Amino acid sequence: MTKFIDLNLDPAVLRAIADSGYETPTPIQAGAIPPALEGRDVLGIAQTGTGKTASFTLPMVTMLSSGRARARMPRSLVLCPTRELAAQVAENFDTYAKYTKLTKALLIGGVSFGEQDKLIDRGVDVLIATPGRLLDHFERGKLLLTGVQIMVVDEADRMLDMGFIPDIERIFQLTPFTRQTLFFSATMAPEIERITNTFLHAPARIEVARQATASETITQKLIQITPPRRDQSAKAKRELLRAIIKSEGEACTNAIIFCNRKTDVDIVAKSLKTHGFNAAPIHGDLDQSLRTKTLDAFRDGTLQLLIASDVAARGLDIPAVSHVFNYDLPSHAEDYVHRTGRAGRLGAAFSIATPADDKYLTAIEALVKMAIPRADPPEGFSLSDAAHREPRKYDDDKGPKSGARSSRTRSGRGRDEKRPPREDRAPVIVAVEEDSSLIVDVPEAKRSEGRRSEPRRNDSPRSESHRPDPIRPDGPREDRRSEPYRDSRRGRDGGPAVVGMGDHVPDFLLRSFRTTKPVIEDKDSDEAPEAEVETPVSETSEG
Repeated sequence: MTKFIDLNLDPAVLRAIADSGYETPTPIQAGAIPPALEGRDVLGIAQTGTGKTASFTLPMVTMLSSGRARARMPRSLVLCPTRELAAQVAENFDTYAKYTKLTKALLIGGVSFGEQDKLIDRGVDVLIATPGRLLDHFERGKLLLTGVQIMVVDEADRMLDMGFIPDIERIFQLTPFTRQTLFFSATMAPEIERITNTFLHAPARIEVARQATASETITQKLIQITPPRRDQSAKAKRELLRAIIKSEGEACTNAIIFCNRKTDVDIVAKSLKTHGFNAAPIHGDLDQSLRTKTLDAFRDGTLQLLIASDVAARGLDIPAVSHVFNYDLPSHAEDYVHRTGRAGRLGAAFSIATPADDKYLTAIEALVKMAIPRADPPEGFSLSDAAHREPRKYDDDKGPKSGARSSRTRSGRGRDEKRPPREDRAPVIVAVEEDSSLIVDVPEAKRSEGRRSEPRRNDSPRSESHRPDPIRPDGPREDRRSEPYRDSRRGRDGGPAVVGMGDHVPDFLLRSFRTTKPVIEDKDSDEAPEAEVETPVSETSEG
């Protein structure tokens, strides 16, 4: 059996490994370390939790033990998809390089740029970063990648899922062509294979387990449930989840519960805590300090249930996890492999599925090339009455439930408040007389109101410069500066108020326009053509 002392590692590295209590490498470590020490490119394919991090950390520390870093020019680069995974790589580097003088820098979001710039300015041997923060430093002119000798891409398929592939290609182009590349992934999607063919030169391919296979040490179970109402699926799944955890009893020492969406992570965590479980959420929208604190509590055993999204918990080295619960079946079939693989040496993986998940289940079983064993719900489990009822939107006494929005119109009327029937509204009769003046007959109640007394919506009267020009029926329009403004609410010649157009009358309705009768030439007639006639438009009010 191969041991670490047989892998030609640096004595300082072997000493650190011995301090950690390891003697025998995992299959991926035994396969990847020798070609990496020879300077070859490596393509490693292995399940989550098989020791991929040490597969590139140990040879890197050995190869970088001689040499010196220059300011702003790191000697090696490790790219990780998430902050937690990058921090985990940094911890591994500290463990295995503690007897060397190598330096490192961690570039992740949620940390001050200034502190990271100071580390880079001093020069680092190992730069561990997420793609986005790395490019931020590069574009600010704080970092040069021309001195990179070894480049590592960890969890490459997760990079693909998160949309980092364009960034990865750009970073590859910024590094020297002569670099050594170590590429690790749990699955090999076509896009990942295209990148390896483009940027890796004759790599040594180490495939520990058949691609897209779940760990054989994991007991897998699928529990299917049909909610009585489609809009109560989430509630039914939460009730089933709590029943499964209770049925496992003391066997469930700790567990990771996976949800597809961040909102579901928060809801499930809140539900479990409400029912007395020791649970906490972790996802990308939480503050970095809170995410670190939650992970530390889960690692040291003070937190039993970790509710997580795939992005936040992917690739993390969390030992002795007894159970994995798929509250949601993953929409990407490859994620099922990553989730079930993290249960460790021995463990159980429970998945909850509803009829809406049939397409995801079919894709997962096609990928792993096996049918996931079905299981019945825990004995005595039944959905509560609340899962059969329609979700309440309003409380009888308190109105809308807390958190629900109350839709209201501009006038303050809610959408559910009905307008008065049209037949109850007073009719407005418009009559046009022969002289083309507009006369509006309104109900007596409106006619007696006279001028409007309340202020406008903006509580400020309209300025003189914004009032329409008065219209004179017997002549051209006068200059507004030469004639005082006549109240536009009055009709022609000081007549009764003209109302009925609402609060806002378009400007073009208050202006005059010129109409011209067509001139028809009659060669047989001696009469002269008619002259142009201006047809005035009566002044319309705003009331």
